[in-house]
Amino acid sequence: MKRIIFFIQFFILTAFIISAVEVDKSELQSAGSDETIVFINYTGPHSKIDSLASIKGIGSSMGSEISKNTEKSARSGNSRYSVIHAVDPSEKSKLDADIIIIGSEATVDHINNLRHIIAAYLSSAYGYSEKDAETLSVFITVYNAVYRGKLADFQNKYKKIVSDSLSASRCGLSVNYKDWPGSSQIVIPLFDVTNGGLSTIDTSVISDSQVVKHMQEDDDKNIESRKDMVDIKEREAEQATEKARDSQKNAVQEQKKLNDEKEKTAEAQKEAQSAQKDAEKANQEAEEARALADANPQDKELQKDAEAKEAEAEEKRNAAEEKMEAYQEQKAAEEKQQKSAEEAKQTASEQQAVADKKTSEAQSERKEIAKDQQEVIKQEIANASAPSAYAIQLVDESALLSGLVKINTNTGDVIKSSPVKVIRNRTMYKAGDNFIAIAGENSGNGAVKLVLLSSDTMEITKESNETAAEKSVLIQDGNEFYCVIQDGSDCYLAKYDQELNLKLKSSSKVKAATPITISGQHIIVSGASGGILLLEKSDLKETVK
Repeated sequence: MKRIIFFIQFFILTAFIISAVEVDKSELQSAGSDETIVFINYTGPHSKIDSLASIKGIGSSMGSEISKNTEKSARSGNSRYSVIHAVDPSEKSKLDADIIIIGSEATVDHINNLRHIIAAYLSSAYGYSEKDAETLSVFITVYNAVYRGKLADFQNKYKKIVSDSLSASRCGLSVNYKDWPGSSQIVIPLFDVTNGGLSTIDTSVISDSQVVKHMQEDDDKNIESRKDMVDIKEREAEQATEKARDSQKNAVQEQKKLNDEKEKTAEAQKEAQSAQKDAEKANQEAEEARALADANPQDKELQKDAEAKEAEAEEKRNAAEEKMEAYQEQKAAEEKQQKSAEEAKQTASEQQAVADKKTSEAQSERKEIAKDQQEVIKQEIANASAPSAYAIQLVDESALLSGLVKINTNTGDVIKSSPVKVIRNRTMYKAGDNFIAIAGENSGNGAVKLVLLSSDTMEITKESNETAAEKSVLIQDGNEFYCVIQDGSDCYLAKYDQELNLKLKSSSKVKAATPITISGQHIIVSGASGGILLLEKSDLKETVK
């Protein structure tokens, strides 16, 4: 863990405020560097929440089109999400690939949702189970983040049809969701599109040493995903071994056929050579008979004998030619069978090599996982016993966005970071067992709302129904909380309880960024026109003058 320097205000059982200051080394500082891969997601409230089914439907619809003929290049999708299925059987030395493109109008803002889209695509296009597809999607996204912008690496590994569709500014995947629309080309290496199934995706490529190294840098070291990948590789090894056995049996049969063909070729050659000798002998006898007949033109018997010998020689020559043609045909058949036998042996060898490779990778990774598990357990035990406190950490100074962190107060190390990095205006309070804050951004499907965060998971457990003003402050008064909410272009002061139930809303309009001052039974705010408003705490109505 990175050591950080910051101010901590301890939490006590009563209500209090948490303030954050600049930190020396943020957990997110290396995101996108060569050292650390940390995906930055939008984890605040949303104005519209897409169902999981609709998110997966994006990937499924693209995959169903590609599944119609995986051996042929194709495109599928729309302006928001699309895929290029780039395959070229004529180029053997490099990889085919699918390239998922996130269009400029896309609204995906969390790595988990992007992974759901990729997983659904893999299931629809290639028949992967949901679990295997989700595992592959984790590795695919990390792989593309590791090689983001490294066009030369993609060109060296992938076929021309793939690299021709990539650009240095877009290839791979940024770690920041804000960079995804219009600037993402997610490359999925394909190993076997002909037979499909478990080995369609090249698992060795997406889980290379660099990818695994970055996955190990997470607090949980991505142990569960890595275990699932090992499981896939072990099953790949089993399938490859079974294919290798079948291929070896086929190679034996092909060799047996080759031996039979060789015997036939030897016999045909022997017959052709014998027929050639007979033809040569008959031709010699015919020439001698003709010479004798020519020397005795009046001798009819010699003439008949010469003609008979010539006819026999022609017959022998024809027979020899036929035998030679039969030999040549048989020799061609032998050569064809020789090629079949060699291909069968090569296939068996390649399948066994795949099996051996996957087995070796799986065994090596299992050992590494076991070691990492011990480290994680050791760290969890240390964190559980360490004195701790919560604080909010500045994430974006220009937008004044912060995130909740849990700190080891002995060492200053971050024990846990909240995925929510959009807490506004550096303010958060304790509300029962939860924390309450204004969080969110008004971009894409994002929205700004009052939220509750669990002190355990540090994730949002509830959002207000109303939209909060971006510049609103949050003020606590006992078990009640005040902020500015927005209704269209108008803003109002609102009072909430600890469960985010709206108790009161002012009838008077206020400034979005108004300070909120509580004085006895009154609340003082800046009205929409700029003047001071004195509101009754009991009903948030203006005090009668």
